[in-house]
Amino acid sequence: MSLIKSISGIRGTIGGKVNDNLTPLDVVKFASAFGTWLQNNKNKKNLTLVIGRDARISGEMVSSLVTATLQGLGINVVDLGLSTTPTVEIMVPELKADGGIILTASHNPKQWNALKLLNDKGEFITGENGADVLALAESEDFNYAEVDDLGKYETRDDAFDIHIQQILDLPMVDAEAIKAKKFKVVLDAVNSTGGIAIPMLLDKLGCETVKLYCEPNGQFPHNPEPLKEHLGDICELVIKEKADVGVVVDPDVDRLALIDEKGEMFGEEYTLVAVADYLLKHKKGAAISNLSSSRALRDVARNHDSEYFASAVGEVNVVTLMKEKNAVIGGEGNGGIIYPELHYGRDSLVGVALFLTHLAKENKTVSELRAGYPAYFMGKKKIELTPEINVDDILAQMEKEYQNEEVSTVDGVKIDFANNWVHLRKSNTEPIIRIYTEASSQKEADALGDEIIAKIKSLI
Repeated sequence: MSLIKSISGIRGTIGGKVNDNLTPLDVVKFASAFGTWLQNNKNKKNLTLVIGRDARISGEMVSSLVTATLQGLGINVVDLGLSTTPTVEIMVPELKADGGIILTASHNPKQWNALKLLNDKGEFITGENGADVLALAESEDFNYAEVDDLGKYETRDDAFDIHIQQILDLPMVDAEAIKAKKFKVVLDAVNSTGGIAIPMLLDKLGCETVKLYCEPNGQFPHNPEPLKEHLGDICELVIKEKADVGVVVDPDVDRLALIDEKGEMFGEEYTLVAVADYLLKHKKGAAISNLSSSRALRDVARNHDSEYFASAVGEVNVVTLMKEKNAVIGGEGNGGIIYPELHYGRDSLVGVALFLTHLAKENKTVSELRAGYPAYFMGKKKIELTPEINVDDILAQMEKEYQNEEVSTVDGVKIDFANNWVHLRKSNTEPIIRIYTEASSQKEADALGDEIIAKIKSLI
């Protein structure tokens, strides 16, 4: 199966052989490395870490291993139990903890799990820090605590309440406007922790919730990535229930997809666009997404006399640029909303609250709201090269080939044409160039991808 070690954490499939899969020994080694790294970099004793997990079948087992390992290092653990990625991120600074570990493989299928690592701000650790943790894991240079110095363990069952209250306290969330609309919402939480947290939020906002796959048992009823091809059931149920909107979250609740009242996808790229439209209407400033996200965010920002900037792909990179530009809103085109007034992390709960506020104030249906945004279509292709071909040289040649266009080399090569764009990124593990395109029609987006592939082949 698979074990993937990266600067943001470790993820893999449960079972199998050590170092090839996410086995108990791998979990212990990586938890030991993160705990040891924190001890080496904090000038204090009695460190505390917050942990929480999504509803994966393996979650309780992995959580027990992580907890025991941290205690064995002499680190105190606050266990939130079933939680969401943004809730753990909120609770780290709330509890003045030294870091956190989220046990989730996000949108990966049920056989996967992962350890995602947070600093004392409740934000993902940097690439440099992650490299240090990986080096410690390889060296296994761990020093465990003696019996009188083992870490303490406690649980908290109020994290969702704290998270939701912080959302309700935001000036840009108008709970009364939402309540007045009495929205009917169908929720698909893919049988994970969104099935607990999102209904709690919707109840506070005076919405009627129709639950679909909201039992947090980790048995994902469909592929947990919130893409159109996986969401036929909720699209049908929205129509049947005559609901105002459908809400879809992934297992750890950091990605938000929306369905309109006609059972049509709002478009996960447009979750961020709609929220940015609402926020920038009231406060001018910067909007940030990554280079592979829709141009629609740029258009909306400019419509509100605001600036748009694009970062390299990856949440850490988006957050870094958001801080640099003091952005009003940011996120990723996969439905990830990052609202810095709350915290610097993708958060479906605050996304729902801000979107429903926008919907209530605009006094439109979801489909009418969507029709008001620029219509763009994205294409995704790839070109496989032979191992002896230098991918970096190919990308450099493409940059030169299109030097008269607007070109970014922040992350691969992105070429912005007048009416469309293409983003070329190399795989870190294979001789592959991934090709992302966007245009005003699907046919045009796909044709641009084919044109670029032909150009690359001509350069080989």
